[in-house]
Amino acid sequence: MLELRRLRLLRELKMRGTIAAVAEALAFSPSSVSQQLALLEVEAGVPLLTKSGRRVLLTPQAEILVAHTTGLLERLERMETELETSLSEVTGTVRLAVFQSAALGIIPQALTLLATEFPGLRVEITQREPESALLEVWAREFDLVIAEQYPGHAAPHQRDLDRVGLCADELRLGVPTGGGIRSIGDAAATAWVMEPRGTASRHFAEQLCRSAGFEPDVRFETADLQAHIRLVESGNAVALLPDLVWAGRQPSVPLVRLPGAPRRTVFTSVREASRDRPAIVAVRGILSRSIGFL
Repeated sequence: MLELRRLRLLRELKMRGTIAAVAEALAFSPSSVSQQLALLEVEAGVPLLTKSGRRVLLTPQAEILVAHTTGLLERLERMETELETSLSEVTGTVRLAVFQSAALGIIPQALTLLATEFPGLRVEITQREPESALLEVWAREFDLVIAEQYPGHAAPHQRDLDRVGLCADELRLGVPTGGGIRSIGDAAATAWVMEPRGTASRHFAEQLCRSAGFEPDVRFETADLQAHIRLVESGNAVALLPDLVWAGRQPSVPLVRLPGAPRRTVFTSVREASRDRPAIVAVRGILSRSIGFL
């Protein structure tokens, strides 16, 4: 009899590529992961892994097991969803991944509403970059993600995840008070603060500057949007800021509208197998209502 927990390790290896990555993601030791996969080979009665340099590759037989494991996990999740739906009270735990400006702008009000309307529901929140969080929801590390998509930069589509729009917030140029910057072109000779390379926001910001005819002088790089605001407030940089970062508060820096008034799309995503789970439905509903308070 094949053990599901060992089959899940094999699936994780298929997804992450190395035993070390599986061990890190699941808080196991690499030797423990290797041992469990070796036991799975004994249970299966066929080789499941082959070595290729320092990496291991899945055999065709292992690929068959991974495909069936995915189906088994989906059936288990649908079973759990149906069981929870039969209850009169919404309970359980929802593991939510969220990026920073959504954490600042949406989550506080949402938690207040959840505590009042669904006291038996526990929500655990972790800040994650949307690109990695979508993969982690698919991998079952999280149940729900709030993610973002910038104009001209589509967010990754993961198999078996749905996508429901939450809001669209305008992106504006934050400038120092009295700096005389009235358009993005005026910021060509100014220091910029941007998010790290490889993020969708960084790609959008760089392309916007290049479309305006200049290469931005990026002197500060951080994923912390509160640091972006402080650098703008102190007159040391300009930054592209989404409206959501103000969370309904009065902006503390002058904001300049960009050509075409570009908007970032904010959406939620869950696994198809759990989309009807009462706890997921409740959290999604509260998140949508929280937008109305901004």
